[in-house]
Amino acid sequence: MSANIALSNIKKLIPLSDADCELIDRTWRRVKLTKKENLFERGEITKDAALVISGCLRSFSIDENGFEHIMQFAPTNWWITDMYSFISQKPGDLSVQAIMDSEVVLLSRKDQLMLFDKIPALERYFRILTENSLVAYRQRLIDNLSLSAKQRYANFCQTFPTLINDVPQKLIAAYIGVTPEFLSKMRSEYLRSI
Repeated sequence: MSANIALSNIKKLIPLSDADCELIDRTWRRVKLTKKENLFERGEITKDAALVISGCLRSFSIDENGFEHIMQFAPTNWWITDMYSFISQKPGDLSVQAIMDSEVVLLSRKDQLMLFDKIPALERYFRILTENSLVAYRQRLIDNLSLSAKQRYANFCQTFPTLINDVPQKLIAAYIGVTPEFLSKMRSEYLRSI
């Protein structure tokens, strides 16, 4: 079942033959994660990219004052990795953790490059993902610099409507850059306004 979901994700952007699908399915690895289990650790080399089949993961860093900064949420059908570490194969500065029990398929950098040689359309697929990711990160950076906390929360609700009730409020607060207490107040006002 998970292979079908993962392959369907790819087929939305590029055509794949049955032989391509078989090769991809033989190449990636399926992993089940429990809530709060780390998939990748800060300071380690990130060898894989993960496609979320079910559940939700997050990438985050912790600053020198102990504050957590969430870079990305990855619900079902989203990819997640520490891109710097994955591509450079140098130690990364992000951890990736399951927010809830989750299932992912993992694709190593080595296997990704091999698949690019055997299935050239996959390079196009990952180029599209990378472009979309860069656009999203850029927009998030601009939003963090120019929008109010209320506007950032409204954007979060639009982008991740299924996560609003499934993700702990302290994680949403860390994502939009406010304290959990401020988010609670803001959330009450937001819910009254819709």
